[in-house]
Amino acid sequence: MSNQSPTMSSFKRAPVSGEHPRQHVLASLRATQIVESKPVLPAELIATILDYLPISDLFRFARTSRRMQEMVYDDTRWIQRLKSMNCWNETEARQRFEEAMRRKMEAQRAKEAEEARRTGVGLNGSVNGIAGGGVEEPKKSITLFDAGWEEEKQRMSLDRSSARPRASTLDRGFDAMTLSPSGTSAPGQSFSLDPNLALKVLTKVRSIRGHARQEYGKIYGALAPYYFDLARSRSHTDPVLFRTYRDPEQQAQMLSQLKTFAKSDFAQGWSRREEKLESMIGIFENAVLREFEQGYESNDVDGRMKRYAHVLVTLNGGTAGIDSFIHNHPLMIDKEKLGNPTDCLKDTAPGHISLQPSHDFFRELATSLNEQAEIIDRVFPPTVDALLPFLDRVGEDIVSEYVTTLFDEAHDTSIEVYLKAVAGVFSQGLQFAHSLKGTKGSKANFQQEVLRIVSRTFEPHVDLYLSEELDFFKRKSELEVEVWEKRLSDEEQSTESAFMANVNRQAVKRDFLSSFRKVVMMPVNVVSTIPTPFGASKPVTAPAIPNGDSLEPPASRSGTPAPGERSTSPRLEAPNTELAAKAAIMNSRLEGIRSLFSIEVALNLIHMAKSSLERAALFVKLGGQSGEESREQCENIFISLLQILGQRHIRTGFDKAVNHLSAYNPREVADHAQQGVEPLVTFLELVNVGDLIQQMVDVFYLQELVAPRLTDRDDFLSVAVKEKKRFEQMLDERVAAGLNKGIDVLMDEVEYICATTQLPTDFNPSPGPDGVVQMQDIGASHTATKIVDLVSSHTSMLVGSTDKNMLDVFNQEVGLRLFAALCKHLKRQRISVDGAIKLISDMNAYHAYIATLRNKSLTQYFSALRELSQIYLISPEHAKEIATIIADSDRYYGIFRAEEVYEFAERRADWFAVKRAVERAMYGFGCIVM
Repeated sequence: MSNQSPTMSSFKRAPVSGEHPRQHVLASLRATQIVESKPVLPAELIATILDYLPISDLFRFARTSRRMQEMVYDDTRWIQRLKSMNCWNETEARQRFEEAMRRKMEAQRAKEAEEARRTGVGLNGSVNGIAGGGVEEPKKSITLFDAGWEEEKQRMSLDRSSARPRASTLDRGFDAMTLSPSGTSAPGQSFSLDPNLALKVLTKVRSIRGHARQEYGKIYGALAPYYFDLARSRSHTDPVLFRTYRDPEQQAQMLSQLKTFAKSDFAQGWSRREEKLESMIGIFENAVLREFEQGYESNDVDGRMKRYAHVLVTLNGGTAGIDSFIHNHPLMIDKEKLGNPTDCLKDTAPGHISLQPSHDFFRELATSLNEQAEIIDRVFPPTVDALLPFLDRVGEDIVSEYVTTLFDEAHDTSIEVYLKAVAGVFSQGLQFAHSLKGTKGSKANFQQEVLRIVSRTFEPHVDLYLSEELDFFKRKSELEVEVWEKRLSDEEQSTESAFMANVNRQAVKRDFLSSFRKVVMMPVNVVSTIPTPFGASKPVTAPAIPNGDSLEPPASRSGTPAPGERSTSPRLEAPNTELAAKAAIMNSRLEGIRSLFSIEVALNLIHMAKSSLERAALFVKLGGQSGEESREQCENIFISLLQILGQRHIRTGFDKAVNHLSAYNPREVADHAQQGVEPLVTFLELVNVGDLIQQMVDVFYLQELVAPRLTDRDDFLSVAVKEKKRFEQMLDERVAAGLNKGIDVLMDEVEYICATTQLPTDFNPSPGPDGVVQMQDIGASHTATKIVDLVSSHTSMLVGSTDKNMLDVFNQEVGLRLFAALCKHLKRQRISVDGAIKLISDMNAYHAYIATLRNKSLTQYFSALRELSQIYLISPEHAKEIATIIADSDRYYGIFRAEEVYEFAERRADWFAVKRAVERAMYGFGCIVM
């Protein structure tokens, strides 16, 4: 076949070989062959064309050839049509196929067993009997043709062919109709299928591989006559369907089936036929809907409403009936009767809102909706969820309008009222969602869907609320701290004014030189009262304030007093000199250290943060983006709490306390009989207050953020966790700085006690009339006892209130500084052999106290100091032993060098008598002392 055009023919001459004589005039014409070319279409294109043929043309095409029949009968073609109507279940088809294969295999095995049995019977004739008492093996049959068996097979084949007539080309379903060339049923034809069976034809379709054509044929035979008849109709009275089925339920069911059947109509004109069907369904739906609304108006719930609601559901799911039920519901028409949102703002105190009207609104709405749920169960079938669309419309038109109006009015009133309104009404909305009851048609996730509807009405307000919540907390917290700082500043100014009130500045100017001498020379006067190492003892008197004004500080009080609790006027008479007034002001500031920041302020801030967190945390239940933003805002509220409480309140208080401690001078204090250094005691009380506030923050963090899972304390990337660590670090740094300054104050007090209470006769007693020293007491001196009590009282105050590591560092620093102060004090004394006993007792007392701190390295320092005190106990006759002790560096644990021990040895009262012998001995030991 040539490749020329299908409309043309090509001619080919027969080849001529060799020399030919003169031929007949028609020889060339006779030798000509006509070759006709025919068009050939690809199989894929033919298959695509078949998809758009009417059913009648499709089967006419199948009659043309066996190959065309195979293409038409291809199972996938009919499966596609069943799938377009959603009538094919692949899982069911697979199960049926596996079951058929299983039965086929069983039949094959049974057939093979039968053949084996028949073969075994045929072989019996050639089996020899028992010979010689043994069993002989059966011989194989060599028969190639069994006439009996062949006759049986031929008979069975004839029976099957006579029992099963030759199948028609259309097969069952399609051959029940007379098909016209246009693919529609012939006019006036009779509908042979039982109308009642046609109503349920789609429900009886089976998914069987290899039989999809037959299953589609059943549907086509039942629905196609009505479908094409309806497509030809010109009015709603023409279709045979409405004459065949008189009940609205049957009509709705058939129209619903035709709508499904139309999805498998791929032939030319399908859109016109589908449009005609949709128009007819619309007419029918409007008629049924009018009947439903008339029953609604007459409150015929169990009659017309129920019947026509079921008809609408059968027709297309009942959406029109549900919309009509919702739109005409009295609840949607008279929604103002549920309540006025502005009632929540009437007759309320500033900053407050009454949530009782909104509570009544949600209660009445829930009661009405629960009543309607019962009516919905009576009207609509359980296969339809009519309540959820009703609730959706209620949320959009009733709840959303109510809360929007309320929130706008509350925002215009005040921010505090707005925040309380949003959180309170949202909480009531959640309770409202939980109080609703579902219907028989409600799904298992009914409560979740109701919560989604309620949450959707509040989502437009979440962003503004969260922003206002954080700003409100910041403003209110900063105002709380500012009020505290102002009260503290006002009190300080009033105290200074009260102290300076009696100062006659003109008299001070006239007596400027006298005042200057008193101010400048006061430390000198104090030092002059301290006994010198070589001088005679002088009576020790406490320094006095000029004009007899006392610097006695007020008595210490426990707790954290508010600024207003301290009296603005001093308990004693106001001083009348500038020096005394400034000293009194300093004492007042030191006494006020404990109130530089307050537990009450911290508690108020935490309570405000708790209120804001509780309100904001409600919206975490929204989930999604709004829920995540709410959780982040909860963390931001906690971060703002830490920043305001830490940086604005606690840090400022600690800085002021450190400044006040820096101004402390023990020589300006008249009364040192109290237990402890007053400013250091008050500072340690301040440390306890800071530790208590930190514990309060920890409890707040665990209960309000970690427990509700608003944050994860193990997430090191969390901003809340980072800010909490930063707060704790700041608190530790401020406490450490204050304790460092407190150690300075404590050591100043220790040096003052050493300078003012250590008598020269403690370590160098005077001999009696008989020239013999009388030892009255061999225990520790009054000075040592007082210093041990002073230091131990301050170190014990921190136990349990600060971190153990910080406490260890503090104790070690106090011990080292005390060691340096005692060494300095020891080098100022003159110590005799008789007085060495008292010195050794003092060193033992210091060592015993240091041992209670359980610091091994610190204990070695005081052990070395105790060993050092032994050089004063050696008699002058054993000067060489003194040199031995001085040169023994291992004796002092490497803390003192020989040169340093030599300096201490110079404080012996008889040093000039033993000096030469000691130096000679040390030179012999190889120790050169300059």
